[in-house]
Amino acid sequence: MRYLALGDSYTIGEGVEDPLRWPNQLVGLLNERGRKIQPAVIIAQTGWTVQELSERVEDSSTGEYDLVSLLIGVNDQYRGYPIEDYRARYRQMLEKAMLFGVSEAAVVFAVSIPDYGQTPFAVEKGLDSLRIAEQLDEYNAIAADVAHQLGALWIDITALSRLQSGQSAMLAQDGLHPSGEQYRLWAETIAQAVDQALPSAPPNS
Repeated sequence: MRYLALGDSYTIGEGVEDPLRWPNQLVGLLNERGRKIQPAVIIAQTGWTVQELSERVEDSSTGEYDLVSLLIGVNDQYRGYPIEDYRARYRQMLEKAMLFGVSEAAVVFAVSIPDYGQTPFAVEKGLDSLRIAEQLDEYNAIAADVAHQLGALWIDITALSRLQSGQSAMLAQDGLHPSGEQYRLWAETIAQAVDQALPSAPPNS
C-alpha cells in the first residue's frame, strides 16, 4: 500500500528526525498490525497555509495512493486569516486529497489541528492561549464538518495535544513543535482509527 501525507510543519516533523515524524511512525505501527505499507510520501513544509499546500499539490506529480492524510490550517489561524474563508479553502484541499485515493478500499483521513497555545513558544510571544484554543476549535469544527460531508475519516488529536503541551519531553527544542514522543501518541491514535477503516488484513500477511 502507498501512503501520501499532506500538511505543514506538523506533518513534516519540524524539529525531529525523519523516523520520528508521525506519518513515518504511523507506517511502522500499521505494519506491526499486519498491514503492508510503503514508506510515507510527504508533501509538507513549515509555515504552509491551506492555499500554499494546495498550490504545491497542483505543481506535484503525486501519483495514486491507498492512504492519504491531510493536516493543515494552523498557519491560517496564526496569520489571522478570516476564518469564514477557511471552509472553502479546506474543502478544495480535501477534495484534491481525495482524488489521490485510487480504489474503493482507499482511506483518506483528515487530522485535527493541534493546540499550540500553552507551549513555551506561545508564552514567550505573549499569545492569548484561550483565544488560540477558541479559534482552533472553530477551525477544527469546520474541518470536521467538511470531512464528514466528503466522506473522509476525521481523527481528532487536539485534546491529546493539549494534555501534552506543557511537558518539555513532549516538545521539540524550539518549544513549539511536538517531540517524537508526542508524535508517537498521535500516531497510536491515528493508527487505531485507520486500521479499523481499512479492509481486514489477510491472515499471516
